[in-house]
Amino acid sequence: MTGLGLREVSNPSELFLSERHLGSPGTAVFAGIEGTRPLLVEIQALVAPTALGTPRRAVVGWDQNRLSVVIAVLEAHCGVRLSGHDVYLNVAGGLRIVEPAADLAAAAALVSSLVNAPLPADAVYFGEVSLSGAVRPVAQAAARLKEAQKLGFLRAVMPESSRGETADTGLTLNSVGMLANLVADIAAQGKTRKNDRKPAREDG
Repeated sequence: MTGLGLREVSNPSELFLSERHLGSPGTAVFAGIEGTRPLLVEIQALVAPTALGTPRRAVVGWDQNRLSVVIAVLEAHCGVRLSGHDVYLNVAGGLRIVEPAADLAAAAALVSSLVNAPLPADAVYFGEVSLSGAVRPVAQAAARLKEAQKLGFLRAVMPESSRGETADTGLTLNSVGMLANLVADIAAQGKTRKNDRKPAREDG
């Protein structure tokens, strides 16, 4: 909506990603499907220590139950302890996501915030997380990748079983079979970042 009335948005994905803060921990770009159209949107997470007996869980733009499932899987299968932390999750731009394909992006954003490790700015994420911790395939993987490539992204983190369904988009595909593998990669980046910040010891 403008001062002259409604104006067509030719590329909704570009609109939703226009105010991204690159290099910030706790943010992941989700390659989703809205109706029949691929759409990229940023998922933001904040994980902070809590002083409350019952940690707070707040989510905007996504299903509260899906967040609970992802947190439970992270706790049970990935060794991520969130019981002493408040968790906030937000879908940027006011969009509401209803597909479970956002599970992987949400999990990556949560772990990124917890360990203070920014995710790659040129990567998109999609995949459904099962109760066993496996990353399940989702529909229209090729369309999601083509949209990511069109907007200049260079890599995609996606279900391992979807790799054969994807067209040649020129993206580097990082296939994930179990959520624990992705969590381990992000945690390792967090440790490296922490070590890089330590001041050099002075001899003598």
